Amino acid sequence: MRYLIVGCGRVGSALAKLLDADGHQITVVDETPSAFRRLGKNFSGNVVVGTGIDYDILKRAGAKNADGFVAVTDGDNRNIMAALIAQRMFKIKKVVCRIYDPPRGQMYKDLGVETVIPTTLGAKMIRDTLMEAPWNRSHPFDYGKVTSLSAIVAPEDAGKRVGDVERAGRIRIAALRRQISVMVAHNDLVLQAGDEINAIVSPDAISEFAQMFSTVAPQPEEKA
Repeated sequence: MRYLIVGCGRVGSALAKLLDADGHQITVVDETPSAFRRLGKNFSGNVVVGTGIDYDILKRAGAKNADGFVAVTDGDNRNIMAALIAQRMFKIKKVVCRIYDPPRGQMYKDLGVETVIPTTLGAKMIRDTLMEAPWNRSHPFDYGKVTSLSAIVAPEDAGKRVGDVERAGRIRIAALRRQISVMVAHNDLVLQAGDEINAIVSPDAISEFAQMFSTVAPQPEEKA
């Protein structure tokens, strides 16, 4: 796949190296030539000096043939402008934009641009660590309207049905892992101690979900 990254800061350079190591064709655009030093000697992709909001620069960087576009400069306005140029002028199908200002997230979503908001993600991770939250957090989606959480069933909760722990419109158990088997959950499925459940939880129900599994420590995710 061909990916174009605008911004060669810490995040942009790290992303470029990861994608390059995965065998993708990467081009990085940055206004500061010295920023490309972060890519290291093993980077096999291309670099272009210039601003990511210049049509000609993006064209020279291969935007017309890019499968994906990422804007991760240090400015929200530049990121969204670059993302919109990539989306509307070059018709790149997959466009991702980093935005630091949380209130802008929904507005840019309405424009059809996928955004990553490190301010919100970082705050939630710190909160969960601070509270020693008894779940593993998956990637939130739909801009915080719902979150995917997982927890381990304690011995005292064994024997309950999935329907006993669900809350209409607030907590939905989607799947369950039992030893080496994974199954889609249903209301009459009986929980056993050690089961790992995956739940879709609304923001106002996170505390209630935590209380249900407050005696259980999170288990590390398996690496593929």
